[in-house]
Amino acid sequence: MAKARIANLSRKTAETDIVLKLGIDGTGVSKIDTGVPFFDHMLTLFAKHGLFDLEIKAVGDVEVDYHHTVEDVGLVLGDAFKQALGDKLGIRRYGFFFLPMDEALARVVVDLSGRACLVFDAVPPTMFVRDFNLILVKEFSRAFSNALGCNLHVKLEYGEEPHHVAEAIFKALARAMDEATRIDERAAGSLPSTKGSL
Repeated sequence: MAKARIANLSRKTAETDIVLKLGIDGTGVSKIDTGVPFFDHMLTLFAKHGLFDLEIKAVGDVEVDYHHTVEDVGLVLGDAFKQALGDKLGIRRYGFFFLPMDEALARVVVDLSGRACLVFDAVPPTMFVRDFNLILVKEFSRAFSNALGCNLHVKLEYGEEPHHVAEAIFKALARAMDEATRIDERAAGSLPSTKGSL
């Protein structure tokens, strides 16, 4: 029987206090409370479209800014995927997805290589959804990539409405991560690398 790919993590600093539970092989059930409503919405979409079971409770200094909370959740979520993936035996490693959201189209490509690298090219004409600055999507992506140790390429092909842009990115990331973390039965439990390590 395959080992359950789950992680339970917590992280506490002077700026944030985060408790997170992740099940990679889930059904998309989530319970998200970060104190940042729009970010909660994006993370709920991420869980649903990646079929990840995800619980996040984050308390941060949102009265100062959303930056610390968004970045630190990215760090903990990346760490959780890293922990849940374990030795990475049999995973597909690579994932990509093009996702439309009305007038917006986002492309996300991921390589679970063990090497952190973010290329982020997604600047819509308008950067705010209410008081949420979409530059924080980049900061989340950077933190996630660094903590997980993955190549992450995010590109907005086109799009105007900032909510649609963010939603397309988070859903595309979810689908790309779902693909990359899947077990390929043909791999027979081997590591998807000629180097012998990831």
